[in-house]
Amino acid sequence: MTMPHLVDDTAPAAVTLPKARAGNLWLVAPGVLWMTLFLVLPIAMMVYVSFWTQTTFKIEPTLTLQSWITFFSSDTYLGALWTTIRIWLIVLATTLLVGYPAALFVGLFVKNKTLQTVLLVLCVIPFWTSFLIRVLAWRPMLGKEGAINLILMKLGIVSQPIEVLLFSDLSVIIGMTQIYCVFMVGPIAFMLGRIDPSIIEAAQDLGAGFWRIFRTIILPLSMPGVVVGAIFVSVMVLGEFATSAALSGRKVNLLGNIIVTQVGSLKWAFAAVAGVVLTILMGAVVAVLLRVVDLRKEL
Repeated sequence: MTMPHLVDDTAPAAVTLPKARAGNLWLVAPGVLWMTLFLVLPIAMMVYVSFWTQTTFKIEPTLTLQSWITFFSSDTYLGALWTTIRIWLIVLATTLLVGYPAALFVGLFVKNKTLQTVLLVLCVIPFWTSFLIRVLAWRPMLGKEGAINLILMKLGIVSQPIEVLLFSDLSVIIGMTQIYCVFMVGPIAFMLGRIDPSIIEAAQDLGAGFWRIFRTIILPLSMPGVVVGAIFVSVMVLGEFATSAALSGRKVNLLGNIIVTQVGSLKWAFAAVAGVVLTILMGAVVAVLLRVVDLRKEL
């Protein structure tokens, strides 16, 4: 009596599995190569340069902690770091305060999809012009004889021009809020547009008022958009230098301004230290924001 031939059904899987893994590695390879060349290596080089020996007229590739000690013992650098954090927190709050109601109107109250698209396009129209032009356009608006002061004086609200509107922290905050508010509106409006209207209708049928619906349904479902918008705004505001230089008359020094000044003075080590600190700050902010909402799950 002959025994039946047993076939190993797992053999083909064992053969194809390594091939599948190899194929996946080839698919991932371009992205990994790109990130390595244009993200990991530049950051590694910046960290390396931050330890170079910086003198008044030259820089040498001799490793030292002197630039780091100078940064954290200097009132100028630490003041710029604190100013950067303070301006970022205020601008993040103002963009959310202005952007959320606008996104709520576009994403939830406007039912017509075509009209929604038109309104969102209107939000990005300022980006059709140069960034520098949009920043400098605030000067004639905020100056002593600018449009805002003229209107306030015509209405009798103030008797003399408000000088603090220009060349101050306030002017920088106003300019950044207007420029970056659209990055808060877009993601929030997108998430609000995904809310099923039947959920809100069911809550209304059960007697829930607007504020309770907003607190228990709308706000939680829109949080991924808030986090994405906050990441966009945070990264751009923390790396800012042009808006503060143009609207503060160089009275407000951010870390970005410190980096530009040090690079212009050929002080590469000091600039690298400020760049590393700014990168760590950005990474920490993004990490904290990503802990608020699991974007992989929500999106």
